[in-house]
Amino acid sequence: KRKKVKHPLYAHVVCCGRKKCLLFNDVVLIIATLHTGFSRRAKSFEMILIGRFLEGIGAGRSSHYSMLM
Repeated sequence: KRKKVKHPLYAHVVCCGRKKCLLFNDVVLIIATLHTGFSRRAKSFEMILIGRFLEGIGAGRSSHYSMLM
């Protein structure tokens, strides 16, 4: 028999619940959007990189949260 492998985020979703995990992920995406948006005013290319990195993390996590439970 094949053993069913659970996703590493599954324990976090079970502990906190799907709604809280998605809300936390929304906060991460809002922070990423603010970093990307204010990068032009601050004239900082590094803020764009940080924002895009956080957006990638948020996008990857949100798809797993919606499918886990």
